[in-house]
Amino acid sequence: METYFFQCPYCWQQISVVVDKSIHNQNYIEDCEVCCNPMLLEIKIQNFDIFYFQVSEL
Repeated sequence: METYFFQCPYCWQQISVVVDKSIHNQNYIEDCEVCCNPMLLEIKIQNFDIFYFQVSEL
């Protein structure tokens, strides 16, 4: 598990998620903890490191 910090695409505040690095491809929806808008998170893990992280508006 790793805490990953990123910027919300709606309110531009820095927020974080905890990423399970044992799952290679992850796609899920999470609400921003500041503005509560939904975001699509796309995460790819390679060799137990975060290889790709993309966040987008829904």
